[in-house]
Amino acid sequence: MNIRILSIVLAVSVILCGVGVMEASDPMPEESMSFAMSGAYPPFNFVDVFGELQGFDVDISIEIANRLGLEVELVTTAFDTIVGGLQAKRYDTVLGSLAITAEREEQVNFSDPYYTSGAQLVVRSDSGINSPDDLHEARIAVVVGTTFEEEALKLPGVVDVVLYEGEEQTLQDLRIGRVDGVITDRLIGLYMIEDMGLDLKLAGDPLYEEVIAVALHKDSTDLLAAVNQALADMREDGTYLEISEKWFGQDIS
Repeated sequence: MNIRILSIVLAVSVILCGVGVMEASDPMPEESMSFAMSGAYPPFNFVDVFGELQGFDVDISIEIANRLGLEVELVTTAFDTIVGGLQAKRYDTVLGSLAITAEREEQVNFSDPYYTSGAQLVVRSDSGINSPDDLHEARIAVVVGTTFEEEALKLPGVVDVVLYEGEEQTLQDLRIGRVDGVITDRLIGLYMIEDMGLDLKLAGDPLYEEVIAVALHKDSTDLLAAVNQALADMREDGTYLEISEKWFGQDIS
């Protein structure tokens, strides 16, 4: 399997407005299928010490392409412009831990979910904060372009939301006291706290559930059906469970 990895930078200007609805489905990819992700979201998608793109999302992408008989093209791009890049047809799909939201559903098609998690508040272990209700005049860090920014602004004890490019930066700044908390994906928080050896903890239950799916062009209806079938087959034959246990030690579907 030949895997090509590209890195692109998208400007805000690529976001399309008023895209017309096509009458027929886009043709299926003939040789390769491209999957976009940030490459900065371990263990879902990240660049390892050897410069290779790795992670749960990467393995799922490769498996889908294999089942469709296509070569794999992995694209890394900024998360805050990733949907705009899909609308501009710079890649075939986004398979980068993108949550389904009402706004995004107006812009792209979503596959059946491939995992479920939730927004989680992370704090220092010695902070005395045990739930979001304990926040007082708090500065909260989130990654730009995620749904967590809006959620942080809803919390009554939050006075400032600080935007970062990656999860590791948010947790390191939390560790040294530059912010009072981080809102991140629950699975990401658990993984990174252990992986980085940080004296941090999850504060309370998830703020809300997030359902994660593959995003495709609005007119890629045939490819959408093929992706859904591939995901269903992976669950049926145990391949999904193998990939999930490889990265998390459990079934995260």
